[in-house]
Amino acid sequence: MPPAERKPEPFKELFNAALVADLATHLKRRWPGFDAKGFSAAAVKDFKKLEMKQRAQQIAAALGAYLPPDVPRALKLLISALRPLDKTGEPIDDAAKGLAGMVIWPMGEYVARFGLDHVDESLAALRELTIRSTAEFAIRPFLQKHPRRVLAHLKKWAKDHNEHVRRLVSEGSRPRLPWGLRLQSFVADPKHILPLLDALKDDPSEYVRRSVANSLNDIAKDHPDLVAVLAKRWMKGASKDRARMVRHACRTLIKAGHGKTLAALGYADRPKIKLSGFALSTPKVKYGSFAVFALELRSQSTNPQNIVLDYVVHHVKKNGGTSPKVFKWRTLVVEPKQSLRLEKRHALRPIATRVYYPGGHRIEVMINGRVLDGADFELVL
Repeated sequence: MPPAERKPEPFKELFNAALVADLATHLKRRWPGFDAKGFSAAAVKDFKKLEMKQRAQQIAAALGAYLPPDVPRALKLLISALRPLDKTGEPIDDAAKGLAGMVIWPMGEYVARFGLDHVDESLAALRELTIRSTAEFAIRPFLQKHPRRVLAHLKKWAKDHNEHVRRLVSEGSRPRLPWGLRLQSFVADPKHILPLLDALKDDPSEYVRRSVANSLNDIAKDHPDLVAVLAKRWMKGASKDRARMVRHACRTLIKAGHGKTLAALGYADRPKIKLSGFALSTPKVKYGSFAVFALELRSQSTNPQNIVLDYVVHHVKKNGGTSPKVFKWRTLVVEPKQSLRLEKRHALRPIATRVYYPGGHRIEVMINGRVLDGADFELVL
């Protein structure tokens, strides 16, 4: 198989025997009584049969079985095994000095599973873990069981000097975090997390601002009008960074053509744009190559118009049906009576998050959330 078409290695392989051995080594250094061999055997049992999240959970269960039963003591032991920080607050680049990176996920799973009755000690541990990677999954059971106490911590952490801790505030409280426990109370009513997002909307770190946008995008799925109102307020006097964050936060609503959101961001619900000359030059696309299409836009207005140009690919599913996926293309200003010709190459290559099936696919072009034209093509595997 050519290198360009080689199947990507599954994400689950990031949790492997070497990672477990490294975790055992550092715990053994901090606590000589730690049964590294017994822990490692339990952590990797039947690993090949387990998916990524299951592997993290099994490693966490092994930690629960082999760490001291006194949870506060075990938490201190975990923290002592973490990699030291440099002057900038980032983990030092020396794996021999301690733990950081992917191994933090199962460590956080341990805290979430065994530390729920030790809130302050557990949150202190999660703060240290998130600096070395992330604790966005682990903090969610605490938000579910102890919402007031955890929200009080998050309010303080929104002012923390470390960007990873500030990001945990917005990412950990997301109502619909992918792969994470759904915070149903925040799905139903996000009022308790909106002040946290407001405090972080102008954070100096883009890493944090993108997390704020992702949280708002979650909220938009259940409360679109609320997010539209918030977007309108945040766009007043907005810096370039904040404006970019708000647009990213509203991406789902823009794709859906939500009128109030489009108006809040300065886009017309029905722009005076004529699309012509839409052409798909690849009626058959070989897997691993590109679908190529072009179009012409022509303004029919005497005023400049802000538009969001996206496209939809209707992928064939295993059962023969299709599933649409919206892809971002361009955001642009079309001047009065201006004509533009644009071309796009859409790759149909192996990715870890999609399985492709042969057959009739379709591409459609959208302006400000409204489909204007489309064409069919056949994917050949």
